[in-house]
Amino acid sequence: MSDKQFIFGIHAVSAILERQPGRIEQLFIQRGRKDARMESLLLAADAAALNYQQVDRKELDDMVRGSHQGVVAKAKASQLLREGDLEMLLDELAHPPMLLILDGVTDPHNLGACLRTADAAGVDAVIVPKDNAAGINATARKVACGAAEVMPFVQVTNLARTLRDLQQRGIWIYGTAGEAEQEIYEVDMAGPMALIMGAEGKGMRRLTREHCDYLIKLPMAGSVSSLNVSVATGVCLYEAGRQRRPR
Repeated sequence: MSDKQFIFGIHAVSAILERQPGRIEQLFIQRGRKDARMESLLLAADAAALNYQQVDRKELDDMVRGSHQGVVAKAKASQLLREGDLEMLLDELAHPPMLLILDGVTDPHNLGACLRTADAAGVDAVIVPKDNAAGINATARKVACGAAEVMPFVQVTNLARTLRDLQQRGIWIYGTAGEAEQEIYEVDMAGPMALIMGAEGKGMRRLTREHCDYLIKLPMAGSVSSLNVSVATGVCLYEAGRQRRPR
């Protein structure tokens, strides 16, 4: 994997300018673009003492695939976390952990949307298997609107083992499954918890399902049988967050 990456889009570049400006090595701005959002981004670049280069739109188009919105940053790759880093993160928490586990989500758009929702809902870390799952690439970063730069993202080699380790820490595992008997509104999610969302279409793998303490589902009142994984993730995380708020 390259130690450099291209980050693009107003939200994503603004987030890294605000939180990790030292990672940016080069900043490219579309020549002639002048609006309030771009002016705000350039002020942040000035505050970080970061020079930028004005280029034609075609040059930006050649750098990345996707809507760059007139800004591309060449940056040092972010450091992905491993199992040992997750243990340290959990040890340092001063509150019951709230984790999101994505079991084989392969679409970077869905990953980015899940990261954005996880950040907004107060999730402490997002955990994914190392293989057969989307990683954080330029598309996921852009969809995440800056959340990929701040949300701890942990890749594990053996998800079943990680689930056992979490359970030994007293963390309850809630897996989502359409055939579950209990709806999400019927279970207590106020304590230490990890929510598992399955892959697009296939759901959780069998071995993952076997390690769940609870299987839960969302009520479906219409004619469709399921929601997009990122939408379902948002509903579940905000219900967990509602239960965890001080009364």
